[in-house]
Amino acid sequence: MLPVMMTTKITGDFQHWASVGQQRIEARLQTLLPSADLAPQRLHQAMRYAVLGAGKRVRPLLAFAAGELTEAGPGRVALAGGAVELIHAYSLVHDDLPCMDDDVLRRGRPTCHVEFDEATALLVGDALQSLAFQVLAENCLTDDASAQLEMVRLLAAASGSRGMAGGQAIDLAAIGKSLTLPELEFMHIHKTGAIIRAATLLGARCGTALADAELHKLDHFAKCIGLAFQVIDDVLDAEATTATLGKTAGKDAQNNKPTYVSALGVGEARKLATQLHQDALAALDGFGERALRLRQLADFVVMRKF
Repeated sequence: MLPVMMTTKITGDFQHWASVGQQRIEARLQTLLPSADLAPQRLHQAMRYAVLGAGKRVRPLLAFAAGELTEAGPGRVALAGGAVELIHAYSLVHDDLPCMDDDVLRRGRPTCHVEFDEATALLVGDALQSLAFQVLAENCLTDDASAQLEMVRLLAAASGSRGMAGGQAIDLAAIGKSLTLPELEFMHIHKTGAIIRAATLLGARCGTALADAELHKLDHFAKCIGLAFQVIDDVLDAEATTATLGKTAGKDAQNNKPTYVSALGVGEARKLATQLHQDALAALDGFGERALRLRQLADFVVMRKF
């Protein structure tokens, strides 16, 4: 479950809420994924290995928090959050492949291509991506059919060349280069931020419709949190241990990748994360107590240690 640092903002109540959300999304993912004994067994075993039993589940938690803001049913949000988590898991499997980051450790255990093989890992990513859109298409996530179609569009755009895949392409092309802060932001708005924004908006769209201005504020919150998440990721890659992270520490520097730490240094990177955190909270002004969990998740993102 999610280890959370106790502060005046992140409380035991939040820990309980996050734990319940993690258990709910884990149970939903168990049912969404094909059974391991269903043919082709090896592929289905690898899919379940890549998705289940590990991870912070930040994206589904953002969906649950945004769903609370719009009074969405938890069952519907779990389906939307599950679809996002399937996309996230596929991206990690492909990101770890030898043709990408060539990593051997993910979430404290061998990466999918190490545990199985490269061809299987490639197919795992393909199948998880397809399954995510099957989940969105065949379940009732909202009473408004046009809103559900917009949810499909949101996740597709966030996953593709103008979103996560495009950000990964920019990241690969930037190896060995120095990027300016605007260039880093552009890369991570796509690579990391797009799926985080999609998770938040999908969770919200499972409930009562928000006005366009409110959706814009919610999207700005998610944009800031997505960038802050990446900044802290870069800091942790430079400072934390492999055992703490569950993945190979120091890999960015080893691979000569441009990061917020290489551009700013650890101290200034942390200051940037703090500013993004403040901007995210400001975007929630006017939502009142309905946005409590979003605020607490924002606190977690900038204070996490793994």
